[in-house]
Amino acid sequence: MRSEILPRVSVIGLGYIGLPTAAIIARAGMHVYGVDVSQTVVDTINRGAIHIEEVDLDGLVQGVVQRGLLRAGTEVEPADVFVIAVPTPFHTDGQHTPDVSYVLAAAESVAKVLKAGDTIVLESTSPVGTTEQMRDAIAAARPDLALPGLTDVTPDIAIAYCPERVLPGRILEELINNDRSIGGVTPRCARKALAFYKRFVRGTCITTDARSAEMTKLVENAYRDVNIAFANELSIVADAMGLDVWEVIRLANRHPRVNILSPGPGVGGHCIAVDPWFIVNGAPEQTPLIRTARGVNDGKIHHVIARVSALVEAHPQAQVACLGLAFKANIDDFRESPARLVAATLARRFGKRIHIVEPYAAELPREFEGTGATQIDIDTALEDCGVLIVLVDHDVFKSVPLAERAGKVVYDTRGIWPDQPKAEAEVVTLKRAG
Repeated sequence: MRSEILPRVSVIGLGYIGLPTAAIIARAGMHVYGVDVSQTVVDTINRGAIHIEEVDLDGLVQGVVQRGLLRAGTEVEPADVFVIAVPTPFHTDGQHTPDVSYVLAAAESVAKVLKAGDTIVLESTSPVGTTEQMRDAIAAARPDLALPGLTDVTPDIAIAYCPERVLPGRILEELINNDRSIGGVTPRCARKALAFYKRFVRGTCITTDARSAEMTKLVENAYRDVNIAFANELSIVADAMGLDVWEVIRLANRHPRVNILSPGPGVGGHCIAVDPWFIVNGAPEQTPLIRTARGVNDGKIHHVIARVSALVEAHPQAQVACLGLAFKANIDDFRESPARLVAATLARRFGKRIHIVEPYAAELPREFEGTGATQIDIDTALEDCGVLIVLVDHDVFKSVPLAERAGKVVYDTRGIWPDQPKAEAEVVTLKRAG
C-alpha cells in the first residue's frame, strides 16, 4: 500500500495565530514553512524558540523545529497549501476603516509561486468580501491560472476562508478542538480546504461560502462586544447608585435564563474591540446597536480614568500601583488594551507616583517613556503603594490575600477581590467623582 503524501504547507504571518497554527500543522506530520517580515522572528523560530507568550507553545515549536517539520524565512516559497494569517488593522483615518492591505500584499507574494492544484486559505479576521478581493488580486498577478468564480473551466487554484476561534492561553487546545467554519469561493474550494483542515482539527468542520464565513467570524465577536457593553454599562449605573455590581450580577445570574458577562475597564484585544467596526463599516445604516455597544465599551475606559484620577488626587501622599497592562488575564498581548490606556493616562497625569505591575512585560511600552512611571513587581507594590488599581485579572493578582491588602485603597475593575473593604475616604471620593 502506498503511503499518503502529505501536503507542504506555508503559513504567511507568524504572530499570535500564525505561529501556533504552523506548529500544530507541523505536529500533524506536514512540512511547514513559515513566512514573516521580521528577521528577528524568523531567527527566533529557526532556533526552536518563540517570540510570543502562549501556554505550551515553546515546547511544541522546539520539537517540530528539531524534527525538521517547521522552518521559517522572510521570502515566500512554493508549497501545496498556503495559510494567510496577517494583521487586518484599521486605516489611520480615525474612522475605523478596515485595512486589508496586508492580506492583499500576502496574496500577491503567494501568487508569484503558485502552481495548478494549490490551495490558499485566508485565516485573518476580515471584512465581508475580502477573500474575493484576495482572489481578484491573485487573478491580476497570474492571468495564466484559472481562478475559482472567474472561469467556466475547472479552476487551477482553490481559495477559501477559515477563521480561528481561539482564546489566548488556550490557543493550542482550541485550534484542534474548536469547530471551524470553512467558506469557499466555490463549493469545490470549500471541499479542498475541508480536506486540509481535517488533517489536524478534531472539531466539526462545516463548509459554507466565503462571505458567510467572513461574516460569521465578525458576528461572533460583535455578539460578545454587545454583551460586555451591557455589563460595562451596568457597572457604571452601579457606581452612580453606590451598588456592588459584582453582587448584582451574581444574584441576577441565578435566574435560569440570565447570563450577564463580567464588566471590566473596557474591551481590548485585536478581536472584540476591532471586529464589530468591520460590520459597521460594511453596513453603517443598519448597525445602531453594534455601534452603540462599541461606544459604551470605549466610554467605560474614560469612566475608569476619571474615577481613578479622583481617587489618586484624594490620596496625594500615596504611591499608586496599576496592576496589569494586558487586554486579558495571563497573556502578554497588549493590543487595544484598555488597561494599558488607563495606566498610560495616569502615568502622564501623576508621573512618578504611578508604578506598573505587569508580570508578562519585560519592560514598559513606549508610551510610558518620559512619564516617570516605573515598573515594579507585585510584592514591591504591596509593600510600597497605598493605592492599588486592578486593571487585569492575572492569577498572580488574584492570589493576593486580604491580609496583604489591609489598609490599602483599592479600585478593582475586574472584581477579583470581593472581600476587599471600601475605605470611607474612597467611598466619598468615588461618589464625588460620579
